Amino acid sequence: MPVAERPLRKLRLLPLLAATYFMVSGGPYGLEDIIGFAGYGRALLILALLPFVWSLPTALMIGELASAIPEEGGFYAWVRRALGPFWGFQEAWLSLAASVFDMAIYPTTFVLYLTHLAPSLTEGHRGLAIKLAVVITATLWNLRGAVSVGEGSVVLWLTALCPFVALIVDAVWIGLHTSHATLAATAKPDLSAAILVAMWNYMGWDNATTIAGEVDRPQRNYPRAMMLAALMVMLTYVLPVAAVWWAGIAPDRFSTGAWVDAARFVGGPTLALLVVLAGAVDSLGTFNALTLSYTRLPYALACDGLLPGIFKRQLRNGVPWVALLACATGWALALRLTFERLITIDLVLWGMSVVLEFIALIVLRVREPELPRPFRVPGPTWVAVLLGLAPTLLAIYALYASRTEQIAGIPALAFAIAVASGGLPLYLLAQLRNDHQRA
Repeated sequence: MPVAERPLRKLRLLPLLAATYFMVSGGPYGLEDIIGFAGYGRALLILALLPFVWSLPTALMIGELASAIPEEGGFYAWVRRALGPFWGFQEAWLSLAASVFDMAIYPTTFVLYLTHLAPSLTEGHRGLAIKLAVVITATLWNLRGAVSVGEGSVVLWLTALCPFVALIVDAVWIGLHTSHATLAATAKPDLSAAILVAMWNYMGWDNATTIAGEVDRPQRNYPRAMMLAALMVMLTYVLPVAAVWWAGIAPDRFSTGAWVDAARFVGGPTLALLVVLAGAVDSLGTFNALTLSYTRLPYALACDGLLPGIFKRQLRNGVPWVALLACATGWALALRLTFERLITIDLVLWGMSVVLEFIALIVLRVREPELPRPFRVPGPTWVAVLLGLAPTLLAIYALYASRTEQIAGIPALAFAIAVASGGLPLYLLAQLRNDHQRA
């Protein structure tokens, strides 16, 4: 792949950690449906156990591959090297297709939060205008380069979490001065939906790897960022949920955006306002960091001749501006989809891409045993096979669970498979285009 001119400054560990945190989580926003679907006890069990069978195996896999192949394009480059250009293209397509649904979630979540505080602000076209404002702001910010996004993520990260620190303290105080925390179960438990939402909240670990060419000492910093982010995400999920349970808030009061109501209950209108504002910061931070990640994929594909050369165009700071504008346009077109449908399709497509990454890990262990691996998953190759087993089974479960969802009048599973299959004709078109140019 041709090496483009890179910015002088690169992302260090702390900005990379903050950007990774936003790409995966951003904070407790989005957890409310898990409580509403499963109740507190089951929600905490899911949030505590899922990282060990979903997040940790994925983070370990990414740590090894990112340290061994620190190339721009990240997971696309790994799959291409292990399985060839066809499967590399499919990996990139799955991730870009998932991004259309994933990136619409964060502006949608912010509008849902704002509705809890000021419904009139989100009525009619106002809600769509707010979502578009998030897209435009992140696009302009990304034009400033990877270092600007990474360093800004540190500030946004701290700002987004501060209200939840206050919420936890207030909730614990209330719990200490009441007779007991509520033990009531949710009226209509839906464990399948709760697990799917939790899987979505714990996914996205590979997104930070697409900017490997813009990271300082990637062989050292990627494994550290993955492990630290995995621990931090789990803590920022479990602690607030446990705190509001202790405070005695009924689980059936929780749905998307209900952290605002919980904050009002434990800390009054001021804390509720701060949670809404932090939700805005969280949505922007997550959208901003993921914009940095996804826009490097069209650039990497163009460098390999699988997309038109116009996607290789960069600003002086290394930003692939054509890819950035094209992605932002696609994301804006999906803003009208509902939160639940976005999660279902996003999870199914991303799950497929992660399975390909685990296959790449195993194939590279077999074909290139001497490949330098500054970080290596402990044990022989069969351990790597076992490592990918649980995430693969969970991805299959997500496929199965989506069978009852409807998108555009067809089953969500069929819709997801149709979208995933779109990578085949697109690859053939790219090959025909290359053959024509060579002729």
